[in-house]
Amino acid sequence: MDLKSNEPFWLVKNGIIKSFPSLREDVECEVLVIGGGITGSLIAHQCIEKGYKTILIDKREIANGSSSATTSMLQYEIDVPLYQLIEKIGKEGAEASYKACFDSINQLKKICKEIKSEAGFANKKSLYFASFKKDVKVLENEFKARKDAGYDVEWVSEEDLKKKYNLHQAYAGILSQMGGSVDAFRLVHELLIYNIKKGLRVFDKTEFIDIKYHKNHNEILLETGAKIKAQKTIFCMGYEATNLIPEKFVDLLSTYAIVSEVNSQINDEFPDILIWDTADPYIYMRTTDDGRILVGGEDEEFKDPIKRDELICKKEKKLVKTFKKYFPDANFYTDFAWAGTFGETKDGLPYIGKHSGFKNSYFVLGFGGNGITFSVIGMDMVSDWLNKRKHYLSEWFQFGR
Repeated sequence: MDLKSNEPFWLVKNGIIKSFPSLREDVECEVLVIGGGITGSLIAHQCIEKGYKTILIDKREIANGSSSATTSMLQYEIDVPLYQLIEKIGKEGAEASYKACFDSINQLKKICKEIKSEAGFANKKSLYFASFKKDVKVLENEFKARKDAGYDVEWVSEEDLKKKYNLHQAYAGILSQMGGSVDAFRLVHELLIYNIKKGLRVFDKTEFIDIKYHKNHNEILLETGAKIKAQKTIFCMGYEATNLIPEKFVDLLSTYAIVSEVNSQINDEFPDILIWDTADPYIYMRTTDDGRILVGGEDEEFKDPIKRDELICKKEKKLVKTFKKYFPDANFYTDFAWAGTFGETKDGLPYIGKHSGFKNSYFVLGFGGNGITFSVIGMDMVSDWLNKRKHYLSEWFQFGR
């Protein structure tokens, strides 16, 4: 009998934190946020803080999309290494993007403190290692680029990877001082509960089916038959925005994750840092705040949810095998295994900005492994848009770049 859960760990761990109603009457607002995950909750938090009358809707239960499946690793490092991003978009844009992600971790820490979060935010160091000898050169180039950009990074030799971190079959590494982790599922609920007290209105099981664009407002028709009249609409739908936007701008991938049983000896067997490697697709690892090890990866092209989920058992075995390859002395007994879908862009950067096909609207789509940090960056970008200012990152995050 297979007793492992195929539900995301965070969903099972937290259960039903709070229930929200569906919307079944016509309403008006200044800002409508579509999407009730970590992105939507952060954008709604910003809008309420700036004094806008705001409504948030989601077609599912709150945080039951990608935010329940995320590994919640908070990194300033973007999926495309800094030195490669410089080659793609230039030094100014690449370093500005990395710096914004760096600053966003501290900003999220501040938000967690402000709302008295119990979502387990923790600052953690991060280790990026070469999984093949040929990748040592990649790490050397990346180490130099980060040093030149002023980051506090340390070169870790193959010997020290084994001695200090119990990491085997790894040939070199870059240790960064800045990183973090959090329970994004819980944080979403905390943000919404905090802002409901300040006037935010939240509705789940509320799907929009059509939008009519007018000169100074949008009219959003809901599946429930109700309508929302909003001066501004902000789409925070993640990869599902591909159903709205006609042109292809992101590749969809399936990713897989497993979480171990609670291990009282975890700190002796596995370092309490964020870890990922140079393989393609890469594997990523971290501990949870209740003494488990989380491992993710085995990405492949997304086909449909059924085929994605049919591979969970196979992918779980591969992830365990890879983990044991790198940490042969650590115990790992799978307690949870699940799959999710995410988007990968050509340059590792998000799409945050206006789209010519959508009036009075703005998109905050934080694709890749930096979804949460990109969402934090999106908070300031939304504020600038609402105040008719151009954000300095718009050039590199815009559609059609």
